[in-house]
Amino acid sequence: MAEGRLMLVTGATIDASTLPVATSWFDHEQVAGAITRFWEPHVARVFQCNIWLVRGRDRHLLIDGGMGISPLSVALTDWLDKPVVAIATHSHMDHVGALNEFSDRRLHPLEQGMAAQPEQYPVLCSQHWPAGMKASIEQAGYEVPDLLIDALPFAGFDPEQFHTPGCAACQALKAGQIIDLGDRSFEVLHLPGHSPGSVGLWEAATGTLFSGDAVYDGPLLDNFPESDIHDYCRTMRRLLEFPANIVHAGHDPSFGRERLRELAESYLKRNDCGIIK
Repeated sequence: MAEGRLMLVTGATIDASTLPVATSWFDHEQVAGAITRFWEPHVARVFQCNIWLVRGRDRHLLIDGGMGISPLSVALTDWLDKPVVAIATHSHMDHVGALNEFSDRRLHPLEQGMAAQPEQYPVLCSQHWPAGMKASIEQAGYEVPDLLIDALPFAGFDPEQFHTPGCAACQALKAGQIIDLGDRSFEVLHLPGHSPGSVGLWEAATGTLFSGDAVYDGPLLDNFPESDIHDYCRTMRRLLEFPANIVHAGHDPSFGRERLRELAESYLKRNDCGIIK
């Protein structure tokens, strides 16, 4: 979920020639009304980002963009009949990969630099990652394979030549900013900790929170160079009593208010973040 700016390690060349070619790189499910979840089923779980599309009357909202291995905008052609506001909740490689495919793309200012100039190493091959990156993810409880995909997006695709696409000229997101789709609107929430500019999208009218990687129902990653546990604790205190009816997270299944409280409490206790009220 994070790229980390550390020294590279080297490893043996990966032979991906035996992998099958996927018939479809993305899968999707209708979640609620105008909300659809897309994901990349052939990407390892730890980097399998939830890509959320909220269809509005005047424009659509796309939240996160996956790895960028196969064109997301092409896969969404049948859904994108109106202008799209594309937001990345943060700049890690599994969320920002396809952001550059959309003309109206937005990020928090603290994430823009990393998105514009991502690290140039083969992100799909863990033996070529920065030193310590794989270990930090495994320490959190995830399995990290040598190759992050179990199929190819097209014949001849070489995972050792794939790098996270850069995404420049993004509009800046600010806390309190309203994303208006015409018939519904979302407030931008600054939820730092996992990364300095992590954001969520909040629809008060329905109690719907898109949380990115600020909180999800799995092992939370807070040990990257850009992470900050103190910020994460402040975010979790905020989420502890947050009036969300449903949380659509950056990874793993959606969940309700009680589970949100449990996850926030667990994080605060685990990190000795002070009294839980």
